[in-house]
Amino acid sequence: MTVDYARTREAADPHCLGDGEAAAHLRGHPWRRFVVLGDSIAEGVSDPVEGYHTSPFADRVAAELAGVQPDLAYLNLGERNLRAGEVRAGQVRPALAFEPDLALVVCGANDALRPGYESRVDAVDTDIAAIVSAMQGSGALVVTVSVFVMGDYPRLPSWLGPAFSRRMTMLAARTRAIATAHGTVHVHLADHPAADATLTCDDGLHGNGRGQAIAAAEMVRRLGAYLREPAAASLTTAPH
Repeated sequence: MTVDYARTREAADPHCLGDGEAAAHLRGHPWRRFVVLGDSIAEGVSDPVEGYHTSPFADRVAAELAGVQPDLAYLNLGERNLRAGEVRAGQVRPALAFEPDLALVVCGANDALRPGYESRVDAVDTDIAAIVSAMQGSGALVVTVSVFVMGDYPRLPSWLGPAFSRRMTMLAARTRAIATAHGTVHVHLADHPAADATLTCDDGLHGNGRGQAIAAAEMVRRLGAYLREPAAASLTTAPH
C-alpha cells in the first residue's frame, strides 16, 4: 500500500514526495523482487519527527514499488554496525538466493566513522564494488547511495565531528565513482540542499523521519528518471 501523505507536514515539504508523485514516477515499473543490503542506514535506524511518517526510507520505497506492482517481494538484510566487508561477507549470499531484480546497496559509513578510514579506502571500495558486481551479475538493477553529509555533527564529540564530515565526504565521492564505473542508479544525497543537523537523530548520526522521507523521495525520483531513459524502455511493463 502506498503511503498517504495528505494532511501532514511532509506533504508540504518540497523535498518530499507529493500526493501521487511516486505512482507517477514508478508507473509500469518491472521490478518484482527488491532486496536491500547494508548497515544501519539500510536497516532503517531513525527517530520520529512530528508530521512525517515513521517508515525508514528503504521500506518507503518498497511500499511505493508495491503500490504499482502489488506482487512485489521485499527483503531487507540491513544490519547495524556492519562495515562494508561484513556486508559483503554476510549478505551477498542470501541476497542472491532471493533472486532479486532490484537491489539497494548502502554501506561504508561504519568504515568512515572509524579513524584510519583514509588508509583503508581502497579496501572499502573493493568491498562495495564486489557487492554491486554480485548483484548485477544476478541480473538485478543496482541502486547505490551517497548518504547525507552534514557540514557539522553537533551531537558528536568535538574531536570526531569535523573529521567524520571529511571522511563521509570522501566516502560519498568514492561511492559515486563506483556507481559511475559500474553503471548503477545512483542517489547522491551528500550535498543535498536539506542536508544539515536537523535531519539527524538524537544519536547525531542517523537520519530522522524527515531525512528518511527525503532519501525515499530522491530514490523514487531517480528510479523514475531511469525508467524514462530510452535504454530502460524495454524493461517496463504496460502501465496499470
